[in-house]
Amino acid sequence: MSLFSLIFGNKPKTATIAKERLQLIIAHERNGLSSKPDFLPALQKELIAVISKYVAVNPDDIKVSLEKQGNFEVLEVNIVLPEPASTR
Repeated sequence: MSLFSLIFGNKPKTATIAKERLQLIIAHERNGLSSKPDFLPALQKELIAVISKYVAVNPDDIKVSLEKQGNFEVLEVNIVLPEPASTR
């Protein structure tokens, strides 16, 4: 470690931090440390917030689920979008 990095420090990039956090969550879930994924409710709330910026959607019309299929886990997001307004 150089003197500069000791004094000023190396700030990790936010993308690197986010990647490491996601890896921890995935490893936690894969190891079976949690019987039910605890991130799904928070993920659903965040999806509702983002989608609502662009489309008026009912929060009950967004469903997030996680299923195991063999050696894989599948994150499924179902969104029921409203019918487009007819222009006459």
